[in-house]
Order: sequence, then structure tokens, then C-alpha cells
Amino acid sequence: MATDNRINFWRRNVKVPGSVQPVYGAQHPPLDPRLRRTYPKETKPKFNNLKTKKASSFHEFARSTNDAWDIDDEEDEDFLAPASSLPSGLHSASSQNQPQQNEVSDSETGVSHRPAPHMTEAQTLQEEEEDDDNEICEHINGKVVKSSSDAHLSTSSVRSTLQKQQSLPVRPIIPLVARISDQNASGAPPMTVREKSRLDKFKQLLGSPNTDLEELRKHSWSGIPREVRPITWRLLSGYLPANKERREQVLQRKREEYFGFIEQYYHSRTDEHYKDTYRQIHIDIPRTNPLIPLFQQPVVQEVFERILFIWAIRHPASGYVQGINDLVTPFFVVFLSEFVTEDVENFEMAALPLDTQRNIEADSFWCMSKLLDGIQDNYTFAQPGIQNKVKALEELVSRIDEDIHNHFKRYEVEYLQFAFRWMNNLLMRELPLRCTIRLWDTYQAEAEGFSHFHLYVCAAFLIEWRKEILSMVDFQGLLMLLQNLPTIHWGNEEVGLLLAEAYRLKYMFADAPSHYKR
Repeated sequence: MATDNRINFWRRNVKVPGSVQPVYGAQHPPLDPRLRRTYPKETKPKFNNLKTKKASSFHEFARSTNDAWDIDDEEDEDFLAPASSLPSGLHSASSQNQPQQNEVSDSETGVSHRPAPHMTEAQTLQEEEEDDDNEICEHINGKVVKSSSDAHLSTSSVRSTLQKQQSLPVRPIIPLVARISDQNASGAPPMTVREKSRLDKFKQLLGSPNTDLEELRKHSWSGIPREVRPITWRLLSGYLPANKERREQVLQRKREEYFGFIEQYYHSRTDEHYKDTYRQIHIDIPRTNPLIPLFQQPVVQEVFERILFIWAIRHPASGYVQGINDLVTPFFVVFLSEFVTEDVENFEMAALPLDTQRNIEADSFWCMSKLLDGIQDNYTFAQPGIQNKVKALEELVSRIDEDIHNHFKRYEVEYLQFAFRWMNNLLMRELPLRCTIRLWDTYQAEAEGFSHFHLYVCAAFLIEWRKEILSMVDFQGLLMLLQNLPTIHWGNEEVGLLLAEAYRLKYMFADAPSHYKR
């Protein structure tokens, strides 16, 4: 019995240092907090000989996790056993312990909604069952079901499968509201009168013989309509010229040039000099948005391998660095959306004509190259660009919110421990992909958006979670929060507010660097 309790403890307790967690990292997009499992107070097991005290600083955290993985092989096998093999008491507890964190962000009002405090447990369970039914239907209609026979599963069996999947620590299920498609999290209508007027303005600018790039940037800052986003991104990134007559000629020449690189260099990926680079790319590609079916298709993964390998060997000063693989995805999705009217995340890339696939690949390569030209010091030896940006973020936060800064110092949280990824991946691991695309609309409209304005976006993003940060009173809790910020339900409006705050900070501090240095 003691062994069973200990196994159950390591599986369920999310508070103990060293326990198996869906720790946000290379393979995980932002986690949905509603998918986390917690014990009800009355069923939480008691342990007398295990350390359950939270580490209040990094050093205490390190000491408390020295023996965290000293688990017998037998216990490992039990941990990986399916739910059906558990004792009936544990199985019933696991099936009933549904997530109780029902805080949902409303993208229109920014107000958090919580269940009424007097709601009975029976009402809560009934609502959760109804939500499960809705989620099952959406998954089937959303083409997540992989075979026709799966569509005829009973509701109870599908719910059981989903519950088992949700209990796995490394495969959180992303709700369909978190699709790539360009929509608000609130499900707002895709086109309003104001949006139609903006679209007409974009078409007028893009249709002129010589596009006014400054005017185009001004209109793009607050978001680019989906219909004209591909051509606008090509222009703002510097890939296409402003002169309309020259665009088709430039596109054809650059696409041919890219596939000339493929013929010239790609066969060398197995050479002794390049095989380590190719091996790392080959390992990282499946980790790119692993929960989105589009990026798990072999055709798409081969496209990413070619893009990253050619870029790496053409930029020997940096070569390939982990994180660059993420920077291809927004360009790839935007250029793919030019030919896809349905939901992009489930689209079969092989259904497109080969010439179209090649054009999307070449355009993604050149636009990513233009982006990296401005931030290449982020990826050279020792990554000095990132080091400088993290230091600048620390100085900026110390001026705009001294409480957060002192809170980090008190619990020995270094900015490098969480902000390195923010700079290395341009917040792509903290935000859903649809939000990243909206964010990049503004980055491409800003002068030095990726290299300079991003610093102020990171500062605004950190301050956005001020209340949650100050409520954490231990090192482990702070780090887990900063690595798993609950942005899964963010939409365009949340990103718009974030960018507005970042612009305010830039306006105050960008031209007065001594103002934020002590």
C-alpha cells in the first residue's frame, strides 16, 4: 500500500520538486491551464517521509531535487501503465478529478470569468460532461479523427480516450479555439464594416504602380487583413520591390535562385563537415509545433529541413541554432493561406500542385533570411545579441515595475532563466501561432521591429502577468509560471493591447536609455 501511495504521489502531485510535469519547453506550445490535474482536498494523499515544502530560492530548489529521480524500475513501469490497469479506486478518482480552473479570458472585454462560488459540485460535473461532449463533436468535425471507424466510437469511449490523453504530462490537448486561423478568441465575425474599409485601403495601396511602403507600414501596424497578408509581408520584409511591374520578375528569379542552392548544396548534408548540422535540424523539425497536424506531415518536414539546411550553410558565422526552426513557421503558414480557404492546421500539403509547394518553400526561405539578417547576432557564438537584450529587459523592468524586479531578486530568479527563450524564439513558445502572426504584422511595420521593438513587447508581456507573478512566493512556482503562461485562449485583441503597452514603453524609454539605467 505504501508503494501504491508513493507511485500515486509522483504521478499526481504537481507541487513536489522533480515530479514529472508538462514542463514548457522545446516540444510544447502554451499550455491550457484548464487541462491541469489537481487533487480535491478531501482525497489528497498524506505522506510523512517525503519533502513537500516548496523551495523558496534556487539553491533550496537545487538541493531538494538531488534525489528526485531515484525511482525503481518497477515503479517506472507502473507509472507508464495504462489507466485500465490501475486499482478501481484510483481509476475512479482519476476519471472524476476534472480540472477545476475555469478562468477563461474574454478577448473582447479582457474580463476574467469564474464560476459562481455557490455552484454545487453536481452542477460543475454536469457542465464538465457537457463540455466534454461538445469537445468530442468538435474534434470529429475538425478532422482530428484519423480513420472513418473512429467517427463511430461511442461518446463514452471517446471521452475515456480524451481523459487518458489529457492525463499524459507531455501531450496537452489544444482546444480547437486555438487554431491557426485568423480570428479573435471570442469568435467575432470575420469581417466588419471597419475591417472591409481597411481591406479596401490595403488593396488600393498594393494596386498602385509604386507602393508607398511608409503608408503601408502605417496601416499594417494595427494588423493586416488575411486576404492581403502574404503580399504585404513580402513587401515589408524587403523580399519584393515596391514597383508593381518588377514583382513577378523578382519572384521568379529569387525562386529559381533558391532551388539552385538546393541543387548545389543539399546533397552535401551527409558530408562529414555538415552532417552534425543536418542531424540537429532533423531532430528539431518534429518538435516544431508538434500538436498541429500540418507540421507533422513528411512533406512539410522535408520543406523545413531544406530551408534550414540551406540557410545554415550560407551563414557560417552562426550556422543552425535551435530556435531558428520556429521562425520559419509564421511565413510558411501565411504563404500557404494564400492557396487554402479551409482551416490551415489540418490541410494536406501534398494536395497542392508541386509548383505551388515550391513557391511557398522559396518565399518562406527568403523572408526568413531577411528577418534573420537583422538579428543574426542572436545566433552567433555565445549569442551576444540575446545576452544584451536580456540585460536591457532587466534594466527596463527595474524602472517600470520595481516590485516585480525585487520579487525576482528575493527568490533568486534570473531574467536569463525565462527571457532567453523569449528572445531566442521571439515569444513563439509563449503565444499561440495565430497570435504570433498578428504580432509579426506589427514587427514588420515597425522599424527594427524584430531587433528593437521586441524588447518592449517582452517587457509589456512580463508586466501583463504582474498579479500572478507577485502571488508566487517560491522559486519553483515562479519559474513554472513564467514557462507556462496561460495564453492559449489569446486572440487578436489581447495582442493589440500588448502592442499598445509596448509602444507606450518604447515612446517613454527608447530615446532615453539613461532613463532606465540606474
